[in-house]
Amino acid sequence: MRRDDRDEPFDDLFREIERMMNEMMSGADVDFESGGAVDSGFGTDTHVDVHDADDEVRVIADLPGVEKQNIELECDGKTLTISARSDHREYDERVSLPRRVNEHTASATYNNGVLEVVFEPAEKSSDISLE
Repeated sequence: MRRDDRDEPFDDLFREIERMMNEMMSGADVDFESGGAVDSGFGTDTHVDVHDADDEVRVIADLPGVEKQNIELECDGKTLTISARSDHREYDERVSLPRRVNEHTASATYNNGVLEVVFEPAEKSSDISLE
């Protein structure tokens, strides 16, 4: 017996929605079978912005649900490493800075899940004269 499409009037609509969702989610770590996101490691949903102004380099990172005491920052002048943890996830971000900074002048604030780190640019190397 041949199936009558009038029996399931929304089949085409549901197939199209599923196709669009699969297209949107291609490359994302989502497992629709289990109904949740796949744990693919650290920082999967961390949003980080880097702003380079004349007199400073500013890094802003979203760390929702993290307590201030659970954040560790390290900088070598070229890369800022942000390590943080909450009850539900861990973050481990390495942010390449747009230019060399003086890591000893850094200041950091954390308010309502938003981390902001400000650096002064590093002094340019001085010329070395040969004698």
